[in-house]
Amino acid sequence: MANMFYEKDCNIKALDGKTVAIIGYGSQAHAHALNLRDSGVKVIIGARPGKSWDAATEEGFDVFTVSEATEKGDIIMLLIVDDIAPEVYNRDIKPYLTKGKALAFAHGFNIRYRLITPPADVDVFMAAPKGPGHTVRGQFVAGKGVPCLVAIQQNATGKCYDIALGYLAGIGGARAGIVETTMDEETETDLFGEQVVLCGGVVDLMRCAFEVMIESGYSPENAYFECVHELKLIVDIINKGGVVGLHTSISDTAEFGEYVSGPRVVPHAETKARMREVLSDIQDGTFANKWITENRNGRPFFNSKRMQLAKHPMELVGKDLREKMLWQGDSNLDTASR
Repeated sequence: MANMFYEKDCNIKALDGKTVAIIGYGSQAHAHALNLRDSGVKVIIGARPGKSWDAATEEGFDVFTVSEATEKGDIIMLLIVDDIAPEVYNRDIKPYLTKGKALAFAHGFNIRYRLITPPADVDVFMAAPKGPGHTVRGQFVAGKGVPCLVAIQQNATGKCYDIALGYLAGIGGARAGIVETTMDEETETDLFGEQVVLCGGVVDLMRCAFEVMIESGYSPENAYFECVHELKLIVDIINKGGVVGLHTSISDTAEFGEYVSGPRVVPHAETKARMREVLSDIQDGTFANKWITENRNGRPFFNSKRMQLAKHPMELVGKDLREKMLWQGDSNLDTASR
């Protein structure tokens, strides 16, 4: 079993006298910055002039260029997207990453695939909340926390564990629980889960089911409700009580349908064989190389797929329904800026 840490195991005083430089001010970055500041930690922001700089300034942070923030910071948390992080690191962070500082990540991608190689005399750790930034912030404000992962890649000072656990306590992770892992394991499992279940698997399953219902003459609205909208309700139950908890909340008819039809839609032997192929591509770097090449070439495949999906009837019907439903006054991801 993996080691788990809670508030009793973490001492936020490990950050006393230290300045945390958050690089970026997007979804994850703003949550880390605000939570740490509310926990009494000194936080500065490293950003480029523009939207992120302005947003951080409006929240009352001292904002600097990335190189200036790296110079001023003791703990540099790199919270920008994977594909541009190596360039920013080599240009704006590496020259100012002096002995005894700590370099931190919320995802191990660039360390796992050797796109960033920190010097040997700095601490390197991962503090990875298992939830999006708005959830990390919302749970913290509510007095709760999001479960997190911690990994120590390089313990140059001998104090990296204390610093990492203190940092995670500062963002609220110790309230929920912190699981120890490695950056390699986090990267490989994260990519695998996204591709075969959370994003790739689920989206294709919803899209196929929606298309079958439409092609069989059912209304688009009913198809959307049954194959897309209700998924959240099911996942919320599983999140609280597991699949066994789900079975106590659904009808016996639905549970029986799970047993007889689930393996027909997702045949175990064939599906697991394909999943192993996906995992192999992640482990041997094939997927990472494809993604790096895609970015270098201007993302033609990525952008075409994004445009195709935006025009899919499932998305058009869903957008129309969401605009008509009672909670339209809530934060609307349809109009949120990417």
